[in-house]
Amino acid sequence: MLRLKQFIAASVVGSVLVTANLMVNASELPVTPAVEGATVTIISPKDGDTVPQEFTVYFGLSGMGIAPAGTDNPKTGHHHLLVNQDTLPPEGQPMGNPPIHFGGGQTQTTLTLEPGEHTLQLILGDRLHIPHNPPIVSEKITITVK
Repeated sequence: MLRLKQFIAASVVGSVLVTANLMVNASELPVTPAVEGATVTIISPKDGDTVPQEFTVYFGLSGMGIAPAGTDNPKTGHHHLLVNQDTLPPEGQPMGNPPIHFGGGQTQTTLTLEPGEHTLQLILGDRLHIPHNPPIVSEKITITVK
């Protein structure tokens, strides 16, 4: 049990150090060019839909492929979901939190939100969680949670 706790602690410390190093050296990181004509969309729910508190969001991508974070293929990326965000993440640096990261290459997620009006928007990130240049961003949709 002690080894597991040490492993978890070392993993957390290592992740923090890697993230800090990426943030410090963000200006040195390469920005992946977007594939011309690539688009990302929220397939469901649709703009204006009313949904239950727990619902599934389906992501779509056209003109590029989905790959897990860390995959070194310039014509791929992975989804990041912005929930109730007024601004997009800064360009040219790894995205923090928010947005919600789907670094495993997921194309859907289940959300639980409080009743009321909410906005959803996708942005594609490259292997290092950096938005492509230019950023590949979906339309922002508004949903109502009942």
